[in-house]
Amino acid sequence: MRKIERPPFIGATKDFEEILDELIAKKMFPVATEIDESSYPYWEKWKYLSGEWGLDPKRVWKVIKKKRSISHRTVNFHSGGRFTLRINTPSIMQQQLHELDLSLGGNLDASDIIPSEEKQRYLISSLMEEAIASSQLEGAATTRRLAKQMLESNRKPRNTGEQMIVNNYVAMQWIVQNKKTPITESSICQLHRLITKDTLADKQEEGAFRATDDVRIVDVQTGEVLHTPPRSEDLGQLMQAFCIFMNDGQKEEFFLHPISKAIILHFLIGYIHPFADGRTARALFYWYLIRKGYWLMEYMSVSRIILGSKAQYARAYQHTEKDENDLTYFVLYNLRCIQRSLEELKKYIARKNREKKSVLTLLRNTDYNERQIVLIEEILNEKKTVFTVTEVQHKFGVANQTARTDLEYLISRGILVARKSGRKVQFVLAEEGENKIMGKG
Repeated sequence: MRKIERPPFIGATKDFEEILDELIAKKMFPVATEIDESSYPYWEKWKYLSGEWGLDPKRVWKVIKKKRSISHRTVNFHSGGRFTLRINTPSIMQQQLHELDLSLGGNLDASDIIPSEEKQRYLISSLMEEAIASSQLEGAATTRRLAKQMLESNRKPRNTGEQMIVNNYVAMQWIVQNKKTPITESSICQLHRLITKDTLADKQEEGAFRATDDVRIVDVQTGEVLHTPPRSEDLGQLMQAFCIFMNDGQKEEFFLHPISKAIILHFLIGYIHPFADGRTARALFYWYLIRKGYWLMEYMSVSRIILGSKAQYARAYQHTEKDENDLTYFVLYNLRCIQRSLEELKKYIARKNREKKSVLTLLRNTDYNERQIVLIEEILNEKKTVFTVTEVQHKFGVANQTARTDLEYLISRGILVARKSGRKVQFVLAEEGENKIMGKG
């Protein structure tokens, strides 16, 4: 990844009016404003645009920084004022947050997006996907297919990479189970312990804040030190403040949107770097959003999107740090990732629903009769459906023997199994029944 240039120091803005008049005279101020509101570019982009406009880049940057300073808010998560974080809310951010609010949270009926009968299966699948992608981001060397086979079969991990994936899967399950639990330094350490089990060179580092200052975030290609975390002796105070911030325990001077705050928490853990490794940031991001009622996040893998844009992820971190801790860059990048993850989930569910409809159409060209196709459709819509001979008899207005024959044929095709319930015989979906219906078994 190419080295990122730090923006020029602005200093006094006494010539601001003069520069602004120059931009207005060249009809570039409205253009610059629209660009800033729609994409919030970093200094390097403004440098390029200024060249196209025939203007001095530093003078244009001075106007942009002045404009941003009028609307930026300060996020003082740490009472000691050890470092100041800033955030702006350009139009593009407000639009993305509004769209995500409509889709991810609160009052929407889950069945509007995820059919109720599919929720558990989608949840397990998404937790697996997030665990795999998150581990691959941290260096786990395995394919998605092999990793998913391991998780689905409950096979023991064979190497460190596979152990990382199992750990992340366990951690994601733990977050869902503990989403209402207050966040403490102890619970963050417990989460780290789950994520790092049997994967660190020093086992004593599992679930323990780092005790040294030899941690550096380095670009593996250039060797450039991208970030030097705070001293280990400050971690106790910093993480105590982090927990207060994450638990919404301090009064904010302005409304900080929960999705923006979750992304800031992600950034803070990377910035503070409380552990010897950096594997808890995305997990805490999920934890906060699920706690705040964004239930659909449980079904999404944001890490898979980040995995496909690792260079942009690193740049978002660096843009924030190099431009006076302006979190807007990092928040906007992550909002795009969340949006893409949501779109992928919707496409996946739509594809699965199309597959069901296609299967039902194909079944009409097989030796299944219409009654059996209706029963199969009910199974696809609700896998816990239970049939009895009497119910099928009355449902279709057929003889008892006809209903029995229909059900026994579905047993012979591996779709249903019979089980005793008191004196009754019930017919339920077989273990591989759905695969048989979909033609996969």
